[in-house]
Amino acid sequence: MTAPAGPDPHGQGPGDDGSAQPSEVGFSALLEDDLEDLYENAPCGQLSTLLDGTIAKINGTLLAWLGYRSEELVGRRRFSDLLTGGGRIYHETHFAPMLAMRGEIGGVALDLRTKDGVRMPVLVTSVVKGGSEGQPQLIRTAIFDATMRRAYERELLNARKAAEREDERLRHLVSKLQRSLLPAVLQTPPGMESAAYYRAASTDQVGGDFYDLFPLVDGRWGFFLGDVSGKGVEAAAVTALARYTLRAATVYDPDPAAALHNLNTVLWQEYREDARYCTVVFGILTPTSTVGGFTAVIASGGHPEPLLLRADGSVHYHLTKGRIVGAFPNTRYTNTILVANPGDTLLLYSDGLTEARTTGGETADGRYGAAALARFAGSLAPATAATAVMAVTELLATFGDGLTDDTAVLAIGAPSRRD
Repeated sequence: MTAPAGPDPHGQGPGDDGSAQPSEVGFSALLEDDLEDLYENAPCGQLSTLLDGTIAKINGTLLAWLGYRSEELVGRRRFSDLLTGGGRIYHETHFAPMLAMRGEIGGVALDLRTKDGVRMPVLVTSVVKGGSEGQPQLIRTAIFDATMRRAYERELLNARKAAEREDERLRHLVSKLQRSLLPAVLQTPPGMESAAYYRAASTDQVGGDFYDLFPLVDGRWGFFLGDVSGKGVEAAAVTALARYTLRAATVYDPDPAAALHNLNTVLWQEYREDARYCTVVFGILTPTSTVGGFTAVIASGGHPEPLLLRADGSVHYHLTKGRIVGAFPNTRYTNTILVANPGDTLLLYSDGLTEARTTGGETADGRYGAAALARFAGSLAPATAATAVMAVTELLATFGDGLTDDTAVLAIGAPSRRD
C-alpha cells in the first residue's frame, strides 16, 4: 500500500481536481511579470514624475509613440518638455496649478511633440501620489492617443461650419425672396402719408404676408394687404401670383370687388387640389384735395377688418365682408366706402398681430385679440401713419415667442390741417 503524499517541499500540491497548482512564490512572480508587462505595453502611455515634473519612469508605449529611449528622458527631461509650445504654456498656467490644488485632473486635451517634431494630440490624466503621512511624493500620469478623436472632432467641426454656412445661405435666400414679394420702396400718394412694416416669424422660411400701395393712371391709388396660407416656397409662389394678379386686374378694372373675384378665380383654378388660399383687403383710394382727406372703396376677402384712427381720438373698425380668396369657386365680393378726413389714419394688418399669444390676451386661448388692438390704437389716436406703424412695431417686439406668425402692417394717413 502506497503512503499518502506529504506536502510538496516547493510549496506545490495537488489541487482539488488532482492537477498541480502554482506555488505562492511562483504565482507572485508570474503576477509581477504580468503587471510589469501591463505597465510597459499598456494601451495608453504611463508616466511618473517628481513634483517638479522631472520624469522618473516612463512606459514602453509612450516611448514608442514619442520615438525616444528611456535613458534620453528619465532624470533628464520634464513632462512639460514633451509638450508643444502652447501645451507648455497651458501646463504651467492651468494644468499644474489645478493639479496641485485638487490632487488630480483628468481628460485634458494637450499636444505632445515627438522626437522627430510631429505633433501628437493626446488626453492627459494626472494624479498626485501621497506618502504614508499624506505628503505628495510623485505625479502619476496616464496619456491616451487622441489622434482619431481629434480627427473626428475636426470632421464634426467642419460639418458644423458647413451646416452654418448653408443655414446662412438659406437665410440670405429667404430674406432676398421675402423682399422680392414686397415693394422695394413704399410709394405715397401726393399730399398724404404712408408707412409699412413686415415682421417674419422665421428666418429660414418665407412668409405669406404681402402688401402694396401703387398709383393708377387717373390719379387714384390702389392698395392691398394680404396673408397667404402656409409658409415656404409654395406660399411664396401664391403670394407672387396674388400680388401680380391684383395689380393686373386693377389696370383693366379698378374695382376692388371685381379684382378679388378675379383673384379668387385664378387661385381656385391653379391651387384647388392643394388647398392654397389667402385673405386680402383691397382698396382704391381717391385723394380729396379740396378737403385734404381721401375716400377709399374697399373689398375684403376674409381679412381682419381695417382700423380707422380718427383725428378726434376715436377708433373704429371698418366693417367688411367676404369669403377667403381661392377656397371656393364663383365667390362674389362687395365694396364698402370709407371716408378719411384730415388727421385720420387707416391701419391695415395681418392676423399675426391679433393672434399673437400673450399673458394679457383678450381671448380664451390667450391670443391678443381685436378688442386689445382697438384699445391700443385708441391710446395712439390721433396718430400719423409713421407713428401708428412704429407703435405697432414696438408692440410686436413685446410678444416675444408668442408671435408665431408673420405680420404685415400698412398705414395710410391724411395729414391734419395743422400739418
